[in-house]
Amino acid sequence: MKTNVGSLDRILRMVVGAALIVLALTGVIGLWGYIGVVLIATAAIRICPAYLPFKINTCKK
Repeated sequence: MKTNVGSLDRILRMVVGAALIVLALTGVIGLWGYIGVVLIATAAIRICPAYLPFKINTCKK
């Protein structure tokens, strides 16, 4: 599959994902905070399935 997550998008996903996981682990937010795992995974593989139907691509051309 072709990558569709660019550098800035990737960094933001990692930061927000990590923050959500930390907040969930400390009990500040509920279990939904573990959605941060999905953000980190999509940043790691550089493919966001939610972008595919809309043909969004944040990679530089």
